[in-house]
Amino acid sequence: MKPSNHDDGGAATELGYVFTFLLGVVLLSVFGVWAYSIETATRERWNATAIQANLDDVAEAVERADDAARLDADLRYVERVDWRPSEADETTMTLVLDQDELRLDHTGGELDSAVDLSGLGPATHEGEVVLAGIDTIWVIYEQGVTRIALIPPLDTLSGS
Repeated sequence: MKPSNHDDGGAATELGYVFTFLLGVVLLSVFGVWAYSIETATRERWNATAIQANLDDVAEAVERADDAARLDADLRYVERVDWRPSEADETTMTLVLDQDELRLDHTGGELDSAVDLSGLGPATHEGEVVLAGIDTIWVIYEQGVTRIALIPPLDTLSGS
């Protein structure tokens, strides 16, 4: 019998190439999932931070309106507050102004938030705004009521 001329070393090298390739695929897949998780968590954190900053800005404007009302109950105070964009679905978000808090109600619930107000002013607080597609919220004190709205009083727009 004649000995076999098969090169077992070549076959082992080929198997090594295949296993090395598969290991690379696994490592790249794990890295891709890990990077996606980091990106998603960062986006969610930025979203929550932008929404909280928006709430703080509106709450501060309400407090300034209350300060103005304490100085002169008969005056009219109008302030524009720019709403920062976020990646959240703002069609499902409602901003509610109550006597002691400014509250964000989110249909999904994960972005619900509230900012306490001092309530030291003589005005009553009211207002509800759906945040779908907005970039500005108006805080208005007039005739003993501080409210939030999407549209300012018309005479504010005309400059009178």
